[in-house]
Amino acid sequence: MAIYWLGDIQGCDAPLGRMLDTLGFSPSRDTLFVLGDLVNRGPASHEVLRRLMALGSSVHCVLGNHDMHLLAVAAGAGRLKPMDTLDGVLNASDRAALLDWLRHQRMAIWDHGVLMVHAGVLPSWSVAQTLALAAEVESVLRGPDLTDFLHQMYGNEPTSWRDDLTGVARLRMVVNALTRLRFCSAQGVMEFTAKEGADAAPAGFMPWFDVPGRKTSDVTVAFGHWSTLGPLQRTDVWALDTGCVWGGCLSAMCLGADGQRELIQVKCEQAQNPG
Repeated sequence: MAIYWLGDIQGCDAPLGRMLDTLGFSPSRDTLFVLGDLVNRGPASHEVLRRLMALGSSVHCVLGNHDMHLLAVAAGAGRLKPMDTLDGVLNASDRAALLDWLRHQRMAIWDHGVLMVHAGVLPSWSVAQTLALAAEVESVLRGPDLTDFLHQMYGNEPTSWRDDLTGVARLRMVVNALTRLRFCSAQGVMEFTAKEGADAAPAGFMPWFDVPGRKTSDVTVAFGHWSTLGPLQRTDVWALDTGCVWGGCLSAMCLGADGQRELIQVKCEQAQNPG
């Protein structure tokens, strides 16, 4: 039995297929955790969702910003952007099944001693608080109020966490942290404009995982989202978005039966201009 963590796929189904072949992935034996952004910008988002769905209970996914955007567009709560490639899902004969499966995925997962999110974790959040807040969003995703929330999901406010946040502001804050975070201040104020590498932090900000006193520093946090960061393998963080959709690689971290870690990469032929 092997455990795998997979970085951003973003609609690149052919590399996903090659990765599963390279891993010799067996749904009856192995487990795959996907770190969000299953869809968009690549050519075959619908095929990615179908392939993952077919793997059944062996696959567990967290949702990324592109996945949330797809749900919003499908609900009439968001607009397609010029570089979006979501038509394959939106026009699919099995659209309803694809979207229903997507909204039943997770916002954060804790398993095998690893906390999994798409983008980041605020420095003041413990593992337990992160999972509890993620569960609040998951309840909305699976419930009757999803469309109402999606209509109010977009936006950068509030930029810092308070335990007394309620309603849409609270949910938006959690979604933004888990699916969009790269840089924040020592006080946990989030910054969303900078998208370059860790050494390009705006004044007064730093990568979320380098904030002193971060409450999740004693565990491993696996995430994607930050392709310009490159693969990062520390004891406390694994960054696994290596820009497959931009002509880079699809990356997976393997935890073998012997407890050893290995980074496995498959080249992606898809070449887009980042945006």
